[in-house]
Amino acid sequence: MKGYTEKQWGKKATELPSFIIKRLPVRLTFDNNYFNDKYQGIPVGGYNKIIEKMLENVEVRLNTNFFENREELESIADKIVFTGMIDEFYNYKFGTLEYRSLRFEHEVLEEENHQGNAVVNYTEYEIPYTRIIEHKHFEYGTQPKTVITREYPATWNKGDEPYYPINNDENNELYAKYKELADKEEKVIFGGRLAQYKYYDMHHVIEQALNCVKEEFKYGI
Repeated sequence: MKGYTEKQWGKKATELPSFIIKRLPVRLTFDNNYFNDKYQGIPVGGYNKIIEKMLENVEVRLNTNFFENREELESIADKIVFTGMIDEFYNYKFGTLEYRSLRFEHEVLEEENHQGNAVVNYTEYEIPYTRIIEHKHFEYGTQPKTVITREYPATWNKGDEPYYPINNDENNELYAKYKELADKEEKVIFGGRLAQYKYYDMHHVIEQALNCVKEEFKYGI
């Protein structure tokens, strides 16, 4: 646990908040599931199928930077759902929040099965990657070859893809200043890991999105 945690976050375990460890259950059983939830899995066909249905009959612009086109986008929108970095939204006026990034290494292997599971974690600190993903096992693929991805934790710098907020006391205090500004916005809804600067698992993201809809449209309230 210690080696994996320090590798993932790039900090000593003593410098990290305790809730990071509390995310994972400690069991005295042979249950090897990640969480204690009754139902665990991913949607048939993957999350792309959900996104495709959500975006039916919706204009989609790819390769468009919000900040480079901010004036235009804000002028045509009655409401904005912002899921990027909240400190970038406010031009880092109080300072830069810390994030953790990732680097992915893909490889096609001339074998039908490499590890027998979709994801295997490598907890030793000495191994530079945290997990190997074998994609075919998510959909019970029967292809003669297999594709794996090694996932490496990486230091985040401006311009890199942010994946995880680093919720230590210093960053949380800085985020509170940005949240105070965000709470006064009438046209913008801030959502997700980066905009709310919070470590969400997928089921938490969906829960928060549904709660946001209820609040916005006063549905069921």
